[in-house]
Amino acid sequence: MLEGMEMAIQQATQPMTAEERKVIIASSLGTVFEWYDFYLYGSLAAIIGLKFFSMFDETTRNIFALLAFAAGFLVRPFGALVFGRLGDLVGRKYTFLVTIVIMGLSTFLVGLLPGSESWGIAAAIILIILRCLQGLALGGEYGGAATYVAEHAPNGRRGFYTSFIQITATAGLFLSLLVILSVRSFLGEEAFLDWGWRVPFLVSVFLLAISVYIRSQMNESPAFQKMKEEGKQSKAPLGEAFGQWKNAKIALFALLGLVMGQAVVWYTGQFYALFFLGSVLKVDGFTTNMLIAWSLLLGSGGFVFFGWLSDKVGRKPIILGGCLLAALTYFPLFKLMSAEANPALHQAHQNIPVQVVVNKSNCSFQFNPTGTAQFTSACDVAKAALARASVNYSVENEENRAGASVRIGPTLVEAPQLRDMPAPQRAAESARFTRELGAALTAAGYPAAANDSVVRMSGPFDFFREQPAVLIGILTLLVIYVTMVYGPIAAALVELFPTRIRYTSMSLPYHIGNGWFGGLMPATAFAMIAQTGDVYYGLWYPVVIALATVVIGALMVPETKDRDIFADEGASATVRPSYRPAE
Repeated sequence: MLEGMEMAIQQATQPMTAEERKVIIASSLGTVFEWYDFYLYGSLAAIIGLKFFSMFDETTRNIFALLAFAAGFLVRPFGALVFGRLGDLVGRKYTFLVTIVIMGLSTFLVGLLPGSESWGIAAAIILIILRCLQGLALGGEYGGAATYVAEHAPNGRRGFYTSFIQITATAGLFLSLLVILSVRSFLGEEAFLDWGWRVPFLVSVFLLAISVYIRSQMNESPAFQKMKEEGKQSKAPLGEAFGQWKNAKIALFALLGLVMGQAVVWYTGQFYALFFLGSVLKVDGFTTNMLIAWSLLLGSGGFVFFGWLSDKVGRKPIILGGCLLAALTYFPLFKLMSAEANPALHQAHQNIPVQVVVNKSNCSFQFNPTGTAQFTSACDVAKAALARASVNYSVENEENRAGASVRIGPTLVEAPQLRDMPAPQRAAESARFTRELGAALTAAGYPAAANDSVVRMSGPFDFFREQPAVLIGILTLLVIYVTMVYGPIAAALVELFPTRIRYTSMSLPYHIGNGWFGGLMPATAFAMIAQTGDVYYGLWYPVVIALATVVIGALMVPETKDRDIFADEGASATVRPSYRPAE
């Protein structure tokens, strides 16, 4: 035992071999490309919707919106099951080589696909199919890359080695923003909206070629090869991973005690912050992207640092510590962000009372993750309009009231009851209400969306003024929280499960956590804001989930940093000399 520990310590201090560097570069580059592809659709969703869905009636558009959402988030766990099983049966290398080819070709074809004006409904159907393929491929990519790198890493350095995989999601987002901004600036807005939006999709074919070439040169994972030679492969990875309680409970605790909190902190720090700046604080798109890009650039080194640190102090203290810090500081940080990004709006929140006068029983909880639901009561119309306008309000209950009014000082604006109205009349009434509400808010002192106090950057290096500098600091701190919870997560998940079912077991909780708990955050936060009238209330979603993860993780998830992942049973493995491939 002592001899084994000495060998493990010796390997932990050895420099990285050429083979290991090659493994990390191949896996990381491919995963950057995967995330780049995936984020392109999200960044250009409005333009793509205009090109492929605008000619259809409202019902058809809603169906496609549902399918597009499913492709982005709900499909990912199924990809984890399909490719996780394949990876445990035939090998890591070939499986995540397949995932990158599917992802890359799907992305390239989106750039070539004619719009609905040329191909009609067939274009929209093909687009949805391509999006589903992207979601399935992404579901299999992460588990393969993380498992492949971890199984090449020596004991004592898995956190550091796999942290390079963790940085790829942020790098993919950064690269997609960079390419979009560059093409947009070079072509101009008119050309970009017409055809230039296709360029970022089309150039991905070059990234695909490079990634496939590099990955095709790689050897199979040494852990999988060793297991195969010993005849210890699982014949039914899905059944063994989730049909046997001893393994299924580990996956469940991994989801609730690690990944669930990691997901909401990750989405809050990168995506909800972007949404909050643009949709709530009314910062223009260029400035928002620049602020996020700088924070990603400054904070992303934390992925590697916290991965390295987790090899020293453990995975749990860093992941759960990041969840706890985020939960304790989100409210003050987002309020500070509001005060810096749009001071006039922040002051209006403090000083201008707005009430919705209504019978509360006529109000809905406006949870609408797919964009397909319609909330047409007067109460829902009033609340949604105020939430979109970033107005803080309270609800005054009048049980005998049939409709709903918005009271702004001495002014009452009556909200329309849109239920059962024909579509043209509904549109006219909505426009009328929005117009009257906006005039009343302006008269009471609420600023215009583009008021002079809103932060504005004119170029990528325009960060020397106080407003953008403070905001970049806040956003960088949010990114550091992301790096704390995300940097060590791959090593923690890999170490929880035995080699024979590792790819399958770790992929599902990861993608359920990130695809569902994280992916549902924007819709849930908006519904919570609309329900309460508090623009910060949506932050309770990540705060409560992060705190739940801290409690469950502390009580139910074991520390794994000293496990030997070549042991037959991940849940009971002890430290043994790691299998280090020769150069």
